[in-house]
Amino acid sequence: MISPEYFYGKLADMGVGFFTGVPDSLLKHLCAYLKDNVPDDRNIIAANEGCAVGLAAGYHLATNKVPMVYMQNSGMGNATNPLLSLVDPDVYNIPMVLVIGWRGEPGVHDEPQHVKQGKITCTLLETMGIPYGVLPSDEEGCDRLFDTCRKHLVEKGSPFAIVVRKDTFSEYKPSKKTEDHPYEMSREEAIETIATIEKGSIFVSTTGMASRELYEIRDRNGESHDSDFLTVGSMGHSSQIALGIALNRPERRVVCIDGDGAVIMHMGGMSTISTMAPGNMIHIMINNGVHDSVGGQPTTSREIDIHGIAESIGYKHVFTVETKEELEKALECKEGPVFLQVMVRRGNRKDLGRPKSTPAENKNALMKNIGSI
Repeated sequence: MISPEYFYGKLADMGVGFFTGVPDSLLKHLCAYLKDNVPDDRNIIAANEGCAVGLAAGYHLATNKVPMVYMQNSGMGNATNPLLSLVDPDVYNIPMVLVIGWRGEPGVHDEPQHVKQGKITCTLLETMGIPYGVLPSDEEGCDRLFDTCRKHLVEKGSPFAIVVRKDTFSEYKPSKKTEDHPYEMSREEAIETIATIEKGSIFVSTTGMASRELYEIRDRNGESHDSDFLTVGSMGHSSQIALGIALNRPERRVVCIDGDGAVIMHMGGMSTISTMAPGNMIHIMINNGVHDSVGGQPTTSREIDIHGIAESIGYKHVFTVETKEELEKALECKEGPVFLQVMVRRGNRKDLGRPKSTPAENKNALMKNIGSI
């Protein structure tokens, strides 16, 4: 295995001193090392991967130095536009090191949302004309890959990608602890309260832990899953899925359970919800202040006024709650679109399971419930 410290040292040897991206579980030990050892203004967790490429390009323009952009391979879609229309050799030819977690690598068991992306990760890089190498798990192999990377950056001055397999990085235990506010509810407790009060509603839940918790809550309570759409991939798009359903099934209440990182990733979607103004939709953002599913790296959600943003965008009613009693009271509002921010503690149960149904089974059950098939 490669230690994050060794990998960071190889980057430093090439003069890389600026890091930005969206965290990935395969890169969590590297991200933790960066958090401990790089100043915050030189290690920026971006809103999405495309924003990270833009930040990196700006850094190069200002310094003539090489930045690093980190992401999960599922984030390559967000990054494709600036990679091809901004930093590509046919446009501005801006150098950067891309470090990409290879979720869904063929032959390695992973969740269904990662399978397709895993199959095409290397092919996609080849199609975009971005040279790459898969990071070996030994230092000698790592050295060879960095020699190739350095040579490319010097000779071509365009992006080079390092693809990282599962369990390539050794464990790094962060020394810096991010203090959490002792809010009354956990995310799972908040979701269970919402699910109990909103019985009969259609649910669209966001990527990661929230969908897993909703699934287990239904199982635990002996309830059907046929009113729930679990957004297992496409981070940041749950609210638009919910909006599409709400506009076309106005007779049904639609509840979107979103995450703070997901809302920030594609915040522009909030403007579409407010302007389309579905009276039957409530957009609930569970705010724990971190990217919980990929290692607990911080988001900016507790440093910005998301409540004020939702009000200024034009949601009909906006609430921020911190207790179960306040949550129950806010859910009494049925005049949408509603934006409801729920402040919760960080973390999740260590024995949290995963959905047993396939995405196709989930989709078909929901569509039968709605009456569209």
